[in-house]
Amino acid sequence: MLARFKYRGDYILAKIFSQKIQKELEKISYDAIVPIPLSNERLLERGFNQSTALATEANINVANLLTRVHTEKQSKKSRQERIHLQQVFNRRDDVKLEGENILLIDDIYTTGSTLRHAAKILKEAGAKSVTSITIARG
Repeated sequence: MLARFKYRGDYILAKIFSQKIQKELEKISYDAIVPIPLSNERLLERGFNQSTALATEANINVANLLTRVHTEKQSKKSRQERIHLQQVFNRRDDVKLEGENILLIDDIYTTGSTLRHAAKILKEAGAKSVTSITIARG
């Protein structure tokens, strides 16, 4: 199901996955939810951002605070290459997060590199804490 959602553009699955996210959000304290962004090239390839779709279907307002640098697909990289991922995110210039609790939303947690790198950028912008929620662990 995740492959259908992520790689084959089966957007309707976001509705199913979002039900679980809604339940989990009731247990978490946060000031803003930030979807993991796709590069413009990857967005054109996939047709939609899966992280944003999950939030949209869960009726969550998101803060698009990050942009992504286009790189080779994570799924094409080995575990070691993913762990040693270079900087792939930038924050928007106007982002100030002093004392904010941020929740990252993504589709799949593989090595955690994507979430760690995004969290690092948000903490550098002043976030007090950064936690994450995903629909799968791979």
